[in-house]
Amino acid sequence: MRNINKTLGLWMAICLLSTSLAAQTISFTFDDGITYDRPGYTFETWNGMLLAKLKKANVKAMFFVRGKGLDNDKGMKLLKSWNDAGHGLANHTFSHPNYSSSKVTIEQFKQEFFKNNRLIKGYSNFKKYFRFPYLKEGNTPEKVQAFRQFLKDQGHKNGYVTIDASDWYVDHRLLKRLRQKKFGDVQKYREFYLNHIWERAQFYENLAFKMTGRHIKHTLLLHHNLCSALFIDDLMAMFKKKGWKIVSPMEAFKDPIYDQIPQYAGESLIYALARDSAKFKHLIRYPAEDSQYEKAKMDKLGL
Repeated sequence: MRNINKTLGLWMAICLLSTSLAAQTISFTFDDGITYDRPGYTFETWNGMLLAKLKKANVKAMFFVRGKGLDNDKGMKLLKSWNDAGHGLANHTFSHPNYSSSKVTIEQFKQEFFKNNRLIKGYSNFKKYFRFPYLKEGNTPEKVQAFRQFLKDQGHKNGYVTIDASDWYVDHRLLKRLRQKKFGDVQKYREFYLNHIWERAQFYENLAFKMTGRHIKHTLLLHHNLCSALFIDDLMAMFKKKGWKIVSPMEAFKDPIYDQIPQYAGESLIYALARDSAKFKHLIRYPAEDSQYEKAKMDKLGL
């Protein structure tokens, strides 16, 4: 019996060690969905660039669709292009309201869900995941619990983010520059973008490891925008070069971390779990991610 216990203990220790030493893992998710031309690029061109780069890297992503503006021929073309490329389509509400606003009721938010699901549920790669706009899950306990139960009743899961960032703000600054000079050099924006995403990935990875003792499978929040189209190949290459494994969001969502239901509702899942813990909440800031953190850096660099 003593030998059996020794063997069992050794096996458990090896399992724990192998889990902690497993490759850092990331998946890519894209929010919203737009059909606007950008300086120097038609919508069809830059959206095609993004999809082509994902295909070349053999990476499958998940597209959290905001339906407003996509319920037309051009929008259908966008959704079909992502679906046909094998990427998941999931719900991000129709008009992107902030559920933590006192002006948005539970019933109104449910109707946002239903309206958007009607737009995307017919696609073959429709996935029953839902992501809250702005990652805001309600401003009262009643609203939080009501929508959590609603999602469960609808057979949907929360499309949690574990790595949050401000790629949208980098895109905003890039577009501002390109409107001044359509074919301007984007190299400095590329460098800032990569450094910013890497910095935030390291923060959330280190925080997750401190809380769980292992490398979880991450979901990175990006947006469907020109920055993604221009820089996604460099971003994927950067993570691979640094030893990270890229998986699909559906694979990432199998990680048991996504079964956690934090008491704090909102922001990234890792942020929320840290906020719940007296041991870790001093390591986070509020707001978790926002333009205020990147503005001074970009101003200093003349971006």
